[in-house]
Amino acid sequence: MFRNQRLGKTSQDVLDYLSSLEADKRIFKADLLVDRAHLIMLKENGLVSSKVCSDIFLELEKLEKNGYIIGNEEDVHEVIEKNVIVGAGPDGGRMHTGRSRNDEVATCIRLALRGEMLDLMHEQLSLIRTLVELAEKHTTTIIPGFTHTQHAQPTTLAHHLLAHADAAGRDLARLEDAYLRVNQSPLGAAAFASTGFKIDRQRTCNLLGFEGLVENSMDAVSTRDFILEVLADLSILMVNQSRLAEELVLWSTSEFGYLELDNLYASTSSIMPQKKNPDTAELARGKTGSVLGSLMAVLSICKGLPLSYNRDLQEVTPHLWRSMDWTRSTVRILDGCVSSLKFNLERLEQCAGAGFSTATELADSLVRITGMPFRTAHLIVGRIAASGRRPDLGELDSISLEYAGFRPSEHDFSEANLERALDPRSNVALRANTGGPAPVETERMIRDRLGRIAEGEERLAGRRSRVEKALGELGKER
Repeated sequence: MFRNQRLGKTSQDVLDYLSSLEADKRIFKADLLVDRAHLIMLKENGLVSSKVCSDIFLELEKLEKNGYIIGNEEDVHEVIEKNVIVGAGPDGGRMHTGRSRNDEVATCIRLALRGEMLDLMHEQLSLIRTLVELAEKHTTTIIPGFTHTQHAQPTTLAHHLLAHADAAGRDLARLEDAYLRVNQSPLGAAAFASTGFKIDRQRTCNLLGFEGLVENSMDAVSTRDFILEVLADLSILMVNQSRLAEELVLWSTSEFGYLELDNLYASTSSIMPQKKNPDTAELARGKTGSVLGSLMAVLSICKGLPLSYNRDLQEVTPHLWRSMDWTRSTVRILDGCVSSLKFNLERLEQCAGAGFSTATELADSLVRITGMPFRTAHLIVGRIAASGRRPDLGELDSISLEYAGFRPSEHDFSEANLERALDPRSNVALRANTGGPAPVETERMIRDRLGRIAEGEERLAGRRSRVEKALGELGKER
């Protein structure tokens, strides 16, 4: 509310408490766009004259040129309107005809968030491409696979990287889906009950490049579920990135020794000169917690609010902008980090068969060749694994006779079959089912993912083009 509308004197402490000026930096340019679109609609509907419209436009252009300035006002909307009235005279106040700060701020947030989401989609696509193109170089690179952080089965580096790429692809899909609900216009809803002025909400919607209206005027000003949805999507995205970051930390340790981070993404200890700390990956894990905290904070702020607008909602947007900044920077940093990784290929292959990770294939081979039940084969191989030795055919025959009642060698199971079952590379080649690690299958997945990336880039370009075209047309209007 304006200061001359308040009764009595308000202390500076209260004014500071009410102020949203610091967070409003993020919506300053969006507010100017909203003002322009609203003015054009008012002029076209005979609610302001062409001269008044031009005069106000001139003041808005001055404000845009001078940039965001924090004064003693309560929020960015008050800053803009006060400056317009100073420059254009009392008629500058006609800019606010038929609207409220309630629908104005809701529109500005959506407009600014839309731009941030488009930029994040671009950055996410870049990360996915980095992962897939790196996978393309390592379809035959054998590595250990883990469950419960223990050696489980051999796989390929391509298969592992594609797993991260597919998770990142789903994160992108969630952002794209949320974008449709973010890119809706609440402008014209006024305080919550619309306005008695004859306005055209669809016109301002089109001028600002929105894809539709948040139709119900009460819902339009009071909902922040689009922010909750975006924060939830950012949280899931960050959790997936945190898993990638954790592996970068783990695999770069001397105990694993699977990879080395580029110096740009690591640091040296202040006291231990031999140390190379994976700081960027560790911060990615840490910032994930911050984004999750923002989601919980906003859920708590919104959970008990009655319709329609409540001032509590002012506390929502700082969490949104911080989380968006943390997420975007994390995606960019991990993209650069992954693209510059140095893998220790010799050690990866050496460890691929550790912990008897080929045990499953040995059991499978016994089933395929001799026809014994899998559970019996499982017991036989488990007995062999417990010995801690690499088995020979004689040992396999002896244990199988005890559990299965026959010797595998008498059922066409040869020494060559045993060697093939125990070889990590042969293990991987056999697993050519859909989604498996066999080179022929990972190569197919890579071609498919590169196609999806190209489609995503095309969709993103289309969204940007629609927005830029609408705002370009808006810039020509007077």
